[in-house]
Amino acid sequence: MRTQVAIVGGGPSGLLLGQLLHKVGIETIILERHTRAHVLGRIRAGVLEAGLVNLMDEAGVGARLSRESFLHHGTNFAYPGGMFHLDFKALIDQHVTVYGQTELTQDLYEARDGANLITLHECSDVTLCDIETKAPNIEFTYDGQTKRLTCDIIAGCDGFHGPSRQAIPKEKRREFEKTYPFGWMGILSETSPVNDELIYANSTRGFALCSMRNPALSRYYVQCDLSDSPDNWSDERFWDELKRRIPREAADTLITGPSIEKSIAPLRSFVCEPMQWGRLFLCGDAAHIVPPTGAKGLNTAASDVYYLWQALSAFYADKDQDALLHYSETALARVWKTQRFSWYMTKLLHHFPDQSEFDHNIQQAELAHLAENRAAQMALAQNYVGLPY
Repeated sequence: MRTQVAIVGGGPSGLLLGQLLHKVGIETIILERHTRAHVLGRIRAGVLEAGLVNLMDEAGVGARLSRESFLHHGTNFAYPGGMFHLDFKALIDQHVTVYGQTELTQDLYEARDGANLITLHECSDVTLCDIETKAPNIEFTYDGQTKRLTCDIIAGCDGFHGPSRQAIPKEKRREFEKTYPFGWMGILSETSPVNDELIYANSTRGFALCSMRNPALSRYYVQCDLSDSPDNWSDERFWDELKRRIPREAADTLITGPSIEKSIAPLRSFVCEPMQWGRLFLCGDAAHIVPPTGAKGLNTAASDVYYLWQALSAFYADKDQDALLHYSETALARVWKTQRFSWYMTKLLHHFPDQSEFDHNIQQAELAHLAENRAAQMALAQNYVGLPY
């Protein structure tokens, strides 16, 4: 098998990169270790930056997103001192878009199917070979047979546990990691959202988030111990705890119902440097992970896709290698800024086990400052809606 760009990973990053490259005439084959149903069954972020929405349009797959998504022109912060609204439109004249990652992934799959592009699912024993040469290749098992895919470029979009990052020699990688001492207990329910926009809550009992996927599908989270289990959280217990952590006016109007999905997500920050080695280029969770506070995971992956798409377009159209050679430093400059913002939001809104009374009071003062200071609000809004590419 032969292609120009081999993409390891058939999640939204790999699919979006493949569709963008297809639009400029660059051939791709995607190798995915899971079934398509498994990929589409993952419940993830639904808050999209303008940059990602624009990329979906560029890829020719933005029609349903434009039709069915809804815009958020602000967000809400609650803390013991009260609740305040950050008006993105008034502050910086921008917004974010709410559209489920599952829907976005479905749109990309359908576009790839419609173009008759090759996506191989249930690929195992994936091994990246000769990545430091001009003729890299991938060996893998598919349908019970050993296969080899030769290519010019390998894009590693296969997540934290995939083989792509591990193909970079260990002595050549620097990995930076911070593990947070708590997780998010989350549920999905077929109920109307409690608010038209998100509510981030710092309460005396810990963090909570009121989010949504659409007007009839809500996503809620509460901070919990890492050692906890979803089995310990009945629907009744979850709704009771959420009501204790959000403002009374929200708790009084909260519509509850049976959960249709329940899970605990650990929180951590991770960055791998460099994001390229030879003809291998990493995108998304293969290179970096952020805590979900601030919804930067998929959005930061999209910026990687943008930089790599632009670099590969120049490489194939004009034999210009400059952007490819500088892909890692270009992507990492933005990655670290989104890491900073996700860390800031996490530190601002959560209770830490070793938090002193001084730390707690500083946290509350920071929230009060944010509630009162327009310059601070503008800085947060600029990061929340998405830094430019």
